[in-house]
Amino acid sequence: MAIKNYKQKEIDQNPPMEKKKVLDYMTSDLITFRLDTNVLDIADTLLEKRITGAPVLDDDGNLIGLIDDKDCLRIVVDTLYHNQPIVSHTAREYMSNVMKTVNIKTDILEVANIFLTTPYKRLLVVDDSGKLRGNISRRDILRAIHDMS
Repeated sequence: MAIKNYKQKEIDQNPPMEKKKVLDYMTSDLITFRLDTNVLDIADTLLEKRITGAPVLDDDGNLIGLIDDKDCLRIVVDTLYHNQPIVSHTAREYMSNVMKTVNIKTDILEVANIFLTTPYKRLLVVDDSGKLRGNISRRDILRAIHDMS
């Protein structure tokens, strides 16, 4: 049975935004790092690829953490303060284990609400088994909204 509004027109119970899934708008070609990646290589890659951070994976491809430009800055400050060589540090030491992930099947509207209620600008996307499949950003959500209009 269809729901009708006061003018007796049928109302779509599934607005277009709710039909769109993360899978439709996520970026799946990600730059990733390993636990033993040297921080100088990480900083070089972030600068070269013009990205602010990337996931860290173990040898089996499991998502372990996230390392970003702030982590790299922390490394530089720490090593300069303690007069240590930067090359001796790896992702394992400075990555963040606190990550927000969303499932690949999550509605775009739900992700939009996460972005509105948290400081996150980008979320990691995982499948049902927890494997990293990509990421989705605020910009991707704007693209989804644009496509609806």
